[in-house]
Formats: sequence, C-alpha cells, structure tokens
Amino acid sequence: MSWQTILAIGSGGFIGAVLRAYLNGVISHRMPHELPFGTLGVNLVGSFVMGILIAYFMYTTIFPMHVKSFLTTGILGGLTTYSTFAIESFLLLNSGQIALALANISLNAFGSIFMAGGGFYIVKYLLKA
Repeated sequence: MSWQTILAIGSGGFIGAVLRAYLNGVISHRMPHELPFGTLGVNLVGSFVMGILIAYFMYTTIFPMHVKSFLTTGILGGLTTYSTFAIESFLLLNSGQIALALANISLNAFGSIFMAGGGFYIVKYLLKA
C-alpha cells in the first residue's frame, strides 16, 4: 500500500469520525428515543453512499486508488458505526429490552444492505442511461 493511500485513509477516517459524531448528535437530539436512531441514521446514510461510490467506481475509471480509499475506507469507514451498533445492541439486550434490541439489529442490518443496494442501483441506472 502506497503512502498516499495510507494518508488518504487516515485523513478520510478523521473526517468520517467527525461527521459521525456530528450527525449522530443531530439525529439523537431531534429524535430522542431509547432506540439509538443516531447510530442507525449514520449507518443507513453511510451504506447508501457506499453503494453509490462502489457502483460509480465500477462503471468509471476517473479516480485513482488513493481517492477511492479516501472516500470508502477512510470517510465511510469512519462514518459508519458498527462497533457502536454492536455495543448499543448488547446493552439493550443486557437491560432486558429485547424488542428494542431486535428492532435495532434488524433496522441496522437490513436497512444498511437495502440502502447500499439502493445507492448502487441508482448509479448503475444513471450511468447506463
């Protein structure tokens, strides 16, 4: 891995982590609930954008590898929060809030897959049109 790619991932991760903290706080403030909607929101948005980027990178050759790594592994890796999702789900289960835990797990897992696919197919459609 080149030093440019390492630097791109690191700087992208910084940006993604700051975005995660900001968006999580905004969403949690506007939608206070025992279900962690802030984490869900960043996971869904990050998955949607990942779908868009991967499709774009598959159908175009404009960007070099370090730019792709900056956007995907860096920014989106820092933005999405599966370690946070895991501990929040565990804490819900551990506190006996089984229904909320299962809702959180289902919404994050299936919602993220759906959003990634949605982003992918939107770009695939637009680039083939």
